[in-house]
Amino acid sequence: MNIDISEVANLPSRFGEFKIQTFKEGHKEHLVVFNPPLNDSPIVRIHSECLTGDAIGSLKCDCRDQLEASLVRINKEGGMVIYLRQEGRNIGLLNKVNAYALQDRGFDTVEANHQLGFEADERTYEVVETILEHFGVKKIRLLTNNPQKLQGLKQIKIIERVPIIIEPNQFNKNYLKVKQEQMGHLL
Repeated sequence: MNIDISEVANLPSRFGEFKIQTFKEGHKEHLVVFNPPLNDSPIVRIHSECLTGDAIGSLKCDCRDQLEASLVRINKEGGMVIYLRQEGRNIGLLNKVNAYALQDRGFDTVEANHQLGFEADERTYEVVETILEHFGVKKIRLLTNNPQKLQGLKQIKIIERVPIIIEPNQFNKNYLKVKQEQMGHLL
């Protein structure tokens, strides 16, 4: 895999003081936020970009809450958040907004993706293994509810799945139910 890697920089944030490094894969630039030193099996959150949730605070999903909880946790325990540029489960922002419009008409998140010609989840995780290899990480405690992430990492030993449970709200209650019932998320 041809990856360009940035220098390491400091990132003071409202969640703590971190180090950051970017991994450029083609046109996608992934970010790693970490709190060294990394132990032999760090806690790792693989977080896919969600502009509407992460930056704008959309209540239709639980993305921002999961990201913030992950940053709080790695600030306390060490570890890393690998922020992947895979907007809308890797269908892109334009298609995500189109999926939102279909959801406004009564389709659930999976049905909306299917209406647009996509699988329920188009994300891949090969770059994660390259990133972890760069850091010399061979085994992790994976902070996730998504079984696809557990299956998507072939070269890394996952010694524990750490749940990340977020309290539903009135806008994402059905979304979370669909993720659990149709996509197998461990909520």
